[in-house]
Amino acid sequence: MNKWLKILIVSSLIPLAGLHAQTLPPIQIFKPEDYNADNQNWQISQSDNKFIYVANNRGLLEYNGSTWRLYPSPNNTVLRSVTVIGDRVYTGCYMEFGYWVRNSTGKLEYVSLTPLLVEKMRDDDQVWSILELNEWVIFQSAGNIYFYNSTTGKFRIIDSKASIYRAFKVNNDIYYDVRGQGIYKMENGESSLFLDDPAIRDKRIVNIFEADRHLILLTIEEGFFRVEGNKVVKWDIPANKTIVEASIFCGVQLADGSFVIGTISNGIILINSNGEIAYRLNQSNGLSNNTALSLFEDIDDNLWIGLDNGVNCVNITSPIKFFNDYEGQLGTVYTSKVFGNNLYLGTNQGLFYKEVNSKEPFKFIENTSGQVWDLFNYKNEALFCGHHLGTFEIKGDKAILIDNNPGTWTFREVPSRENLLLKGNYNGLYLLEKKDGRWDVRNKIVGFNASSRFFELGHNNQIWINHEYKGVYKLKVDDSLTKVLNLTMEPFSHDAKNSSLVKFNGEMLYAYEQGIYRYDDKSSSFIYDSLLSPIIKNEDYITGKMVVDGNEKLWAFSKDNIYYATTDHLTNEPRIHSVPIPLNLRKVTQSFENISRISDDTYLLGTANGYLTIDISGVKNDAAHKIHLNSVVLKDIDNNTVDQDITEPGEFRHKAGIITFSYSVPEYNKYLDVKYQYKLEGQSTKWSGWSTAASSQFENLGFGDYVFSARAKIGNILSENFITYRFKVNRPWYLSTIALLVYLLTMLSAGYFINRAYDRHFYKKLINEQLKNDKLIVELRNEQLNRDIESKNRELAISKMNILRNNELLNEIKKEIKKDDCRDSTLSVSRLIEKNLSNTKDWEIFVRAFNETDKGFLDKLKSLHPNLTPNDLKFCVYLRLNMSSKEIAPLLNISVKSVETRRYRLRKRMNLPHEGSLVNYILDL
Repeated sequence: MNKWLKILIVSSLIPLAGLHAQTLPPIQIFKPEDYNADNQNWQISQSDNKFIYVANNRGLLEYNGSTWRLYPSPNNTVLRSVTVIGDRVYTGCYMEFGYWVRNSTGKLEYVSLTPLLVEKMRDDDQVWSILELNEWVIFQSAGNIYFYNSTTGKFRIIDSKASIYRAFKVNNDIYYDVRGQGIYKMENGESSLFLDDPAIRDKRIVNIFEADRHLILLTIEEGFFRVEGNKVVKWDIPANKTIVEASIFCGVQLADGSFVIGTISNGIILINSNGEIAYRLNQSNGLSNNTALSLFEDIDDNLWIGLDNGVNCVNITSPIKFFNDYEGQLGTVYTSKVFGNNLYLGTNQGLFYKEVNSKEPFKFIENTSGQVWDLFNYKNEALFCGHHLGTFEIKGDKAILIDNNPGTWTFREVPSRENLLLKGNYNGLYLLEKKDGRWDVRNKIVGFNASSRFFELGHNNQIWINHEYKGVYKLKVDDSLTKVLNLTMEPFSHDAKNSSLVKFNGEMLYAYEQGIYRYDDKSSSFIYDSLLSPIIKNEDYITGKMVVDGNEKLWAFSKDNIYYATTDHLTNEPRIHSVPIPLNLRKVTQSFENISRISDDTYLLGTANGYLTIDISGVKNDAAHKIHLNSVVLKDIDNNTVDQDITEPGEFRHKAGIITFSYSVPEYNKYLDVKYQYKLEGQSTKWSGWSTAASSQFENLGFGDYVFSARAKIGNILSENFITYRFKVNRPWYLSTIALLVYLLTMLSAGYFINRAYDRHFYKKLINEQLKNDKLIVELRNEQLNRDIESKNRELAISKMNILRNNELLNEIKKEIKKDDCRDSTLSVSRLIEKNLSNTKDWEIFVRAFNETDKGFLDKLKSLHPNLTPNDLKFCVYLRLNMSSKEIAPLLNISVKSVETRRYRLRKRMNLPHEGSLVNYILDL
């Protein structure tokens, strides 16, 4: 292998002159920084789910259509070979081979097969290729071929004393090339020498193919040989000379029978089934490196190239081809046209041409330096060039200036007027006329001086002009087309930037951000066209620019697609088609998009650094694609990541961190953008917006059940499936079942005690209310009693005053009678008065009233002092009434001194201490 490594370093680049104007298939470039591994890439393979696997110096690379993942080499050596068989990815490297299987988290795990070998591998042995034959997996190294039975797990080994260059599988036959001996073939489980023709015996075979029922041998030194019986002859094809000079390193036969040659320093060469060179790809026209170490055709006919510096994917069968102006000689293409046998390109740097289908470079047409705006084919008789400098008529490789008035935008034929052409300029409209075989300016239409980039001719000398900033003008001109008779403007109340005006199927169409409007003669106004508007009014709108080609197709341009409308001749309604080419791959100034028909179904689309060709017959909008869930990763707050099982529903802790879902569609067409949409049921029932991001993140989800779903849109077609992943976020510990039971018991207990407390509270409150009510009642009763007492007191006072008054009166009478000399007659009166003075009846009434006022006093007094006499009790009553001795004396009909004597006797009878107050004692009872 050292020899070939030296060749890689010292080989020089072979010039590829003469192919600069060739359109090439799209190329996707993956650099080492994209896949985060080493520069060199060896063998390439693909799984049934379309994932790509690459043997890299640092290990196994896996590409799922969205992201690369590196699995380090099992023994930290260069991985040389890889082949996917079923659900296993077999790899070989230095002194090691085995297979990888996917685990439940979506990652590959390695299983070594070398421990199953009875004899150890030779020292310094490396596995260079891996093949499949029925249940056998064949590992080829420089010294041995290991046949591994994937069913029984047993090995068979073919040992070669000479170096084995490479093993090959053609149909169901296994061949291998032995240095200096020739080609061996496996038959009935044994190997035998198949070819030892001197023509190839000492040559190194790169690959073996089959063509026309013959084996085709590709050698490093001399290119192709053909096996005819037991002889090997040079395969005589037109590409031989180029191949021999190209330093061949690898080769592959494509599904269509063509061949691709990988070289050491000249990129790749594609040879069609006729043995002719279709095109070359190298670092000067698209590849990221000139050294191709391996070639592989995938399921969708894409060509993968393992390079000495990166990985490239070539969309060989794409209906879209590109021409990139890497040297910047052309500039941005603003217009194109096929006229005669030439293809003309008008750019910001001038006008260029070459023969149609020629591989020769474009040539510059003199005197056209500067901005070209338009190329117009007049009835296949003349080609006009609208230029910043004026108007040119193009004849072959010559440009003839016919009008030096600056700034010609475009041209239109004048209906029913032979040899007349209307052109729009920076400063209005001009007529060109052909006289005596020459075109010249006839006149300017007077009365209109605005820029006329978009204009169309209507009926009855009407001219419609769309001004991108002012709106739509409608001009009525005279029959001679010399002056404007009437000028009006259509009432569009919007920003007209990037709008356009075209005539399609005899109808005037105006387009801007809100859709396409068709002029209605009945209402004399523009009305919304719901059938055509979808090609403009779209979520990825960028411009209202429309183009009508020579085949009656209406073209429009959006962010992710190019649309074209054709007319269904049965229904006379438009049918809309789409070509998914995103804006970032077109890179043209907005509102200056351009497309033209160059042959049958092939169209040329101008770009910022060249052009694209589109074969619309090969555009497929119904290809099936599948989206795959690649991984579910949980990242905690410490940035530790844990891969989750994607085959079973997940279960996560509450607020455990960030959950990341990664998914992809293995689609490798450069001009097909894959967009994704997702939703997380349990958080939202709505799909997210479309995005190119192939992953979704959710942080600190609340507890509950979730279903994650994702789907894809490839171009304009939804993926045939959508992925789902069910998972559960557990409740936090404080909301666990046990915690909830504790909370429930606590709440029940708290409720019980709170209820008891409330009961006690309300009972106390009720008691207090009752006491308040009782107190109120008592107070009311006391109030009533006080009123009664006051009433009785008044009665006692009145009674007392009456008694006092009566006794005083009687005493006065008694005194007067005693003065009288008639003792006998007055004696009886005196006795009557005496009787009345001592009458107890008033006293009884008084005692009754007193008892009602001061209940229990006399009873209590009798109880405490049973030895008291009635007179003592009467005296105590007077004292209870807080009467003075002077007041008591007339009531008892005694003197004041006698009252004091009674006080003394009463105190003694009651056994009261001398210092104590009799009155206070009686009042306190």
